[in-house]
Amino acid sequence: MASHKRKKKASLPPPEIHGARELPTVLVEGYSLQLRDKDGFIGDQASQTAFRELLERWRRRRRKRGRDPLGAKHSKDLPKSTLDATLKAGQTSEAADMVHGAIEEFAEELAWVIERFLRQPSWQGVERIVIGGGFPESDVGERAVLQAAAILQGMGIDVQLGRIGHETDDGGLLGWLHLAPPPLLKGRDAILAIDIGGTNVRCGIVKMRRKRAKDLSKAKVQRREKWRHADDGPARKVLVERLVDMLHDQIRYATKKGIRLAPFIGIGCPGLIRKDGSIARGAQNLPGDWESEHFHLPTELGKKIPTIGGEPALVLMHNDAVVQGLSELPFMRDVKRWAMLTIGTGLGNASYTNKT
Repeated sequence: MASHKRKKKASLPPPEIHGARELPTVLVEGYSLQLRDKDGFIGDQASQTAFRELLERWRRRRRKRGRDPLGAKHSKDLPKSTLDATLKAGQTSEAADMVHGAIEEFAEELAWVIERFLRQPSWQGVERIVIGGGFPESDVGERAVLQAAAILQGMGIDVQLGRIGHETDDGGLLGWLHLAPPPLLKGRDAILAIDIGGTNVRCGIVKMRRKRAKDLSKAKVQRREKWRHADDGPARKVLVERLVDMLHDQIRYATKKGIRLAPFIGIGCPGLIRKDGSIARGAQNLPGDWESEHFHLPTELGKKIPTIGGEPALVLMHNDAVVQGLSELPFMRDVKRWAMLTIGTGLGNASYTNKT
């Protein structure tokens, strides 16, 4: 009688692999560095929030002499498009002068923060820094990054600064393809990913498109939903409920379009992520207490979405800057050491060493 061997299932990773540092082709040297000086965390001085405060100081000085050409709105409420339009209106306008002044001050702060990071063991030898987050996607942010690069060069610091190579809203989703367990991706078209920031939440379907590029350099966010939760000020429970609704909507879309989803959900959020998926520190910009021992987001989502495509869903969490940085991994093969800075509500950071 012929013997029938039972087909061996692909081995899955152990459950406590949140915040993974050792990946197949790259090592996450460090992330969520919180360096202090006499004024507090130095990263806070190079965030988008910090830029808005610098601009507000310039405007307060102007108001002492008369009308503020940028109007009555506080600087934190001015749209990026308004500031960009101010720069395009002409270099000699009073409004443009104030914005330029804030850009120059911010660029100095950013260069100083980078110089401090480069002194840390996990950043030593970094050859290139990718800048992501919401700030550099604007004209104002791009000018600040360019000026910071020039300042660093003038300081004799040999490091390249470059903007993220795709839409900022996509980076925190695309990077999950490099963190998802390979056995779960086999025979699948896409994964589900979430990017939670201090201002926005993004949820999307990320297609691998391996036929176009095995290294995932052609991966694409097929569909994305963005919610500016900072405008609504939701309680933590409400935010979680909205995440579940967003995920269910993406699953329905994938089913309708015939997209084969892996049984996997990746969650990126600020802070230091423990191996068990809890947040050790750094989640202060999120609504509610995300560092509570009684709150575990992967478990919360796993209860609401236990299966995808009839298979048990694996829900993993990692730091949002790490995830966004990994979206650039296919384009970082020409350097050994590189890093990521995300300039948003706060300043996220991560550093990497390529293994090959």
